Amino acid sequence: MYIYLYLNIFTILFPLLLSFDKKVAFYRNWPALLPAIVVNAVLFIVWDVQFTEQGIWGFNEEYLTGIYFWNLPLEEILFFITVPYACVFIYDVLNAYITKDLLQPYAKTIALGLIIVLPTIAVFNMGRWYTVITFMLLAFLHLVHLRFFNTRYLGRFYLAYLVHLVPFLLVNGVLTYLPVVWYNDNYNLGFRLISIPVEDTMYSMLMLLLTISVYEALREKFSIKQYQTSVV
Repeated sequence: MYIYLYLNIFTILFPLLLSFDKKVAFYRNWPALLPAIVVNAVLFIVWDVQFTEQGIWGFNEEYLTGIYFWNLPLEEILFFITVPYACVFIYDVLNAYITKDLLQPYAKTIALGLIIVLPTIAVFNMGRWYTVITFMLLAFLHLVHLRFFNTRYLGRFYLAYLVHLVPFLLVNGVLTYLPVVWYNDNYNLGFRLISIPVEDTMYSMLMLLLTISVYEALREKFSIKQYQTSVV
């Protein structure tokens, strides 16, 4: 039963097919998206390898193809490609079809709240390494994002994050309920959304914010180059 592989296919199938929609034309952004996915995948795979070796989480072979790279199942490697692709697709679709930046007025407040609250929770839970590392990295990434972009993308990012929670709960629900992926609760808070560790919601936000930060930085760089070329 290759359930994890099927979930990867399900995750990327419709975003990939709809990438050629005329209004969004998502395929035109692939030159910025693909490097962003690579950066995200490299960092998260290194993290994943370490946590798997430490027994902080692991995988149920019953639902895998049995193909491994760096002690990780093939499906887990694919996860860091299919999920960021689908999430940035959601982000761009929302940007195309919802012209008003609905959450922009609240973006800085949300960001500062996360920057304060997440490290506080982490400090009081030292030793719960999934909680500590995820929460601290997400707070730090918000600081970096604010430094380089201020809040011009954050409002739209938070909207995309909220929308992405629907497929996130579906896919992660299957992964953790069977479970395809298991977690050692000694290393997390022990609070679950049915079967999903609450840390997964922040882990997903971290992965999405990293990808979109690199994606938007590259799009800005490409736009500047195109402008300079047109002027010359």
